[in-house]
Amino acid sequence: MSIFNEHKISVSQLLSFIPEALLSHLSANTKVDHYSKVLQGRKMFYLLLFAITSNEKLSQRTLEDTFKDPVFKALFNLDETETVRRSSISERLTKIDSGYFKEIYECIYNMFHDSYTAGEREKYDLIRTDSTVIGEAAGKLKEGIAQNGGKKFIKYSVLFDGILPCGVEIFNTPQYCAEDNALSEAVLGHMKKEKDHANIYIMDKGLGSARRMKDFDDKGIFFVIRARENRRYEEIKSFIEKDQEVNLGETLLIKDSLVKLYSSTPVPTQKGKTYNKEQQIENRFRLIVVANKQQPDKEAWLLTNDFELPAKEIADYYQKRWDIEVFFRFLKQELHMSHLVSLNKNGIEVMIYMTLITAMLILIYKKANNIGYKTAKRRFAMEIRNLAISILIIGAGGNPDKVFKT
Repeated sequence: MSIFNEHKISVSQLLSFIPEALLSHLSANTKVDHYSKVLQGRKMFYLLLFAITSNEKLSQRTLEDTFKDPVFKALFNLDETETVRRSSISERLTKIDSGYFKEIYECIYNMFHDSYTAGEREKYDLIRTDSTVIGEAAGKLKEGIAQNGGKKFIKYSVLFDGILPCGVEIFNTPQYCAEDNALSEAVLGHMKKEKDHANIYIMDKGLGSARRMKDFDDKGIFFVIRARENRRYEEIKSFIEKDQEVNLGETLLIKDSLVKLYSSTPVPTQKGKTYNKEQQIENRFRLIVVANKQQPDKEAWLLTNDFELPAKEIADYYQKRWDIEVFFRFLKQELHMSHLVSLNKNGIEVMIYMTLITAMLILIYKKANNIGYKTAKRRFAMEIRNLAISILIIGAGGNPDKVFKT
């Protein structure tokens, strides 16, 4: 049911998309439910889903209170006599198989992605890629990336197709503090899952290594990466013809060239020290430099290995990278991913996968009903609660239509 008559899709319809058979199959064929009397995988899935959408701030205490809520139990047909303590939830997050939630996340994404039309798939082959960190209250993390002051944080790199998060990698070791390592692993991991992909990966300055770009190029991975201004390169050829229009609407085309890049390689000395030696990468890339008419002094240097698309289209592709910044803001402000519910790496992975699953449901709800992020989150929470209350009313022999008049 939905109290919003103008909506094309309701929360009850969305919940029906969650593959209940998959939840049961994974529970039976994995170790997710071993040694658990109450908090089996299916119950943890629904507990986290309901808690993320229904609370302003998430904590283990919030999860304990949510499990006691008769509305929650009615919605997901759970035993109303069961109880659970916060300490049990904490321990369960630590030990439950995070791969269970990863498989559910990937299944739900593939299900929604398979419903894209051919035109939409071409449009959503632009994969925005970026990383963010969770560091609030992270000083107690045993496994985390250290930062100044002794605190630690967890980094996660997300791939976003314009509608949904299509991939995620979670890092807690120091080598992934560098975006060159984190983003390249995220892209390579995503590419392996899509053998016949036609994706173009859009990234910011975080990935600046020419050797990483060479690796992408050698593997047939197309990319558009914003480079630092004035990085060293050798121009082989300019693609701008003598009389070519360089004023492309609001964009000024300053350079469009075939180039070779230089990369620094640490070289040991006889005294045991190292120095950086610059070497030219053999692969050839395309350097596009553009600026906005209103701010011609602020240039954007874009590197790509796509030589077919017009320069303006490449520049437009990079502008779409901002979508992932908006998505990160949605995760942190609306879905509580600005702090850690669990300080254990396994628990953190569970929470990240569950938050992305919840985000997908809300984003589909948002797109289908043509509403904004905040409105979608608020109405989603209202509908899920009203649905549960209707179940309670029916169970008591009443008529929910007398309560929820549309």
